[in-house]
This record gives sequence, structure tokens and C-alpha cells, in this order.
Amino acid sequence: MTTSPILLLDNVSRVHGHDETAVRALDGVTLEVHAGELVAVMGPSGSGKSTLLNLAGGLDQPTSGRVVVEGSDVGAMSLRDLAALRRRSLGFVFQDFNLIPSLTAAENVALPLELDGLRVGKALRIALDSLEAVGIAELADRYPEHMSGGQQQRVAIARALVGNRRLVLADEPTGALDSQTGEAVLRVLRARCDAGAGGLLVTHEARHAAWADRVVFLRDGVIVDTTGTPPSAESLLDSAAAV
Repeated sequence: MTTSPILLLDNVSRVHGHDETAVRALDGVTLEVHAGELVAVMGPSGSGKSTLLNLAGGLDQPTSGRVVVEGSDVGAMSLRDLAALRRRSLGFVFQDFNLIPSLTAAENVALPLELDGLRVGKALRIALDSLEAVGIAELADRYPEHMSGGQQQRVAIARALVGNRRLVLADEPTGALDSQTGEAVLRVLRARCDAGAGGLLVTHEARHAAWADRVVFLRDGVIVDTTGTPPSAESLLDSAAAV
């Protein structure tokens, strides 16, 4: 029996503006991400990659079509239920980190757990485990302004992976990292998916997309190609060149 996907985009379109100024960021995209699966999204700038992630995470609403996360239609949810879904089920790694300057690394990571009612002490213990997983447990008491860009990125990734998140959405998560640290972060993301989460990874790097089970290619808001399972870096370079 086929299991339901953790994430379903069902014929999703997103149009910005109206009439002559309308821009179609996504055009009839259908995509599934299942438990245990890491799906990478590649494509040129302006192809709709970030729009796709924003819709998947409930940060934006589709003009048409449905976005379904763990069986719930995101577009039909109240703001309160949507906020709870993000705290409990969704981990989002932003390009600009979105850390809270007045909180330490551990406090930033623990915040989603505390907002969901977990006691501060237990939330911080879980946060330390998440920081350990991305190799920066020693930075637990440091504030964002006293961290490098790469260190802040790893804190953001630890926050996205903390707790029992079932869907991880990552927008160029290795952009601020050196190659060795980037590989370590992708290994953590891959391990989380192997443990049962679903992952959606936007990347420009074929060597990073090669960690995925499959790769979809976007151009002008449309999926134009999908690789087999698992992709090789060489096949990804060929597909990206064709796109």
C-alpha cells in the first residue's frame, strides 16, 4: 500500500500582481515528498525555487492548487493551526538565517520547543543535542553577533532540525559554509531523512543535490525534468546544463 506523502503540492500556481503586471512564479507544479526521502530542487535564478519552498512551508499561499502537509491542507488552516504546524512539523532553513539577535545559539534553537509548551530546561537540553549534531555545541552561549556567517547558518540548521520535525525545508543551507562544513551539514540533513523525515533542498550545487534521492529541475515556474534515484553529480551537471 502506498503511503501518503509528507508534502504534496497539487497543481500549484502562484501569480504575483494582476493583469499586465502579473508574474507567474509557479505554474501548475505537482510534487510529492515522502517520509525518508530527500528531494533537491535545482534551476536558474528566478525559476521559482524559493517560491516553491515558501508555499511548502505555509509562508505564502498558492493562487491555485493545494499544498498539503501531513494530510492537512495548508490553505484551509487557521493562522493558529498553521503556526502550530510550523512549530511541530516544519523546519525551515532560510538563506538569511533569521536568528533572534537577543538570544544565544541554544536559546534560538530551543525557542520553537518552548513556544510549543516544553519546559525551558528540557527545551535547552534538546537544543544542545541539535547543536552537537551540527558540530557547534561549544557555541551554545554565544549570541549571533559574535558568530561568523557559517556558524550562524549552522545554528539555523540546528533550529530547523530540533525536536521531531517531519518536514525540513532548506533554501541553500550550505551557502555560507566552507565545503567541509557544508558536507557535514548535508550529512546531518540526510541522516534526518533516513530516520523518517521528508526533506526539500534548494541548491545550485550538483555535488550537494547528489545527496538527494531525486532532483527536480525548475524553469520559469515549471518542472521540466526529474532525475532517477539516486542521482550522480555527473548526471545532475548534464541535466542542469540541459535546463
